[in-house]
Amino acid sequence: MEKIGIIGGSGFYDLGKEEINIKTPFGDVKCKKKLISNEREVIFIARHGKDHGTPPDKVNYRANIYAMHKLNVRAILVTNAVGSFYDELKPGFLVIPHDIIDFTKNRIYTFFNGNFTTTVNGKKKSGVVHTDVTEPFDNIIRKKLFNISKEHYENVVFNGVIAVTEGPRFETPAEINALRRIGATLAGMTSSPEAFLAKELEIPYATLAVVTNYVAGMQKKVSHEEVIEMFDKMMPAVKKILLSTAEKL
Repeated sequence: MEKIGIIGGSGFYDLGKEEINIKTPFGDVKCKKKLISNEREVIFIARHGKDHGTPPDKVNYRANIYAMHKLNVRAILVTNAVGSFYDELKPGFLVIPHDIIDFTKNRIYTFFNGNFTTTVNGKKKSGVVHTDVTEPFDNIIRKKLFNISKEHYENVVFNGVIAVTEGPRFETPAEINALRRIGATLAGMTSSPEAFLAKELEIPYATLAVVTNYVAGMQKKVSHEEVIEMFDKMMPAVKKILLSTAEKL
């Protein structure tokens, strides 16, 4: 049985019925399984927990990605609620990002801190590992995700740069201006270290980013409530796109 991983971000807390608990060296992870064909199933993790009880800076990213590795998932598809830096990239748009600017501060960014060993694609990795992240999001999956998104939804953008900040607060207008100048198009709080950890374990990874709001300075204020409200509106399309992509990869 082939497995595809899905990690749901803000507003996406449940998929499937059968719950399993996976033990990892970094903590236990609650997953759900959903059969999507006779030969393929989805392994689902709610990044923030089923009730959004875990803020972005406290997510156990290593445990989540290692659980996917332990279950031998073929690829990981994720969602991120993001803010837009530009008028034309409106709330309600979907974006398939291609790069990350990491401004997080207090997270653990690697499995390989000198004293950890695991097997990746039949090869042992241990000690300190320097991982190439020229392609933080897998381009083959990105193209498939984009093409399937266009089948189900009108406003989809291919390419974008996520600036990842620590959270859980939103960014200040001055921070947004600085990030815009260095090339960011989206603001989020969870792509790092998640994408980099998947890269270390050589699991192809890509995100379907949901634009839920404009960033600070472009609207009167930014609230978590508006993020969840917009994501709720987008959920039917998001689930359909992710499940269709998982089935056709």
